[in-house]
Amino acid sequence: QVQLVESGGGLVQPGGSLRLSCAASGSIVSVNTMGWYRQAPGEQRELVAITTSGASTRYADSAKGRFTISRDNAKNTVYLQMNSLKPEDTAVYYCNAEVKSKTPDGNHLFSKPWGQGTQVTVSS
Repeated sequence: QVQLVESGGGLVQPGGSLRLSCAASGSIVSVNTMGWYRQAPGEQRELVAITTSGASTRYADSAKGRFTISRDNAKNTVYLQMNSLKPEDTAVYYCNAEVKSKTPDGNHLFSKPWGQGTQVTVSS
């Protein structure tokens, strides 16, 4: 069973920076697209940024120029560097990944698990 574990959230002042990390673990064969999403209170979950195994990236307009997504394929880990944070960036940030894993009987399983979420609060 594959798990995603996020870390790095917290409270930061406007204009500050945070770096989120998300590590995938389990009987992983390969990881394709990895991404970050966020959900503010009363809002739907929205895409922040995604990166493919070939390192191409896509950002939400709200993240362009301020956030950078990167990954370490050897560690099955994705990062989100967030700079120039604004109060409207306040949300729970979730990691998601497309994973191929090996089952106990030796078959392959494709899944898209979510992490548990990490709170990011931007406030003075």
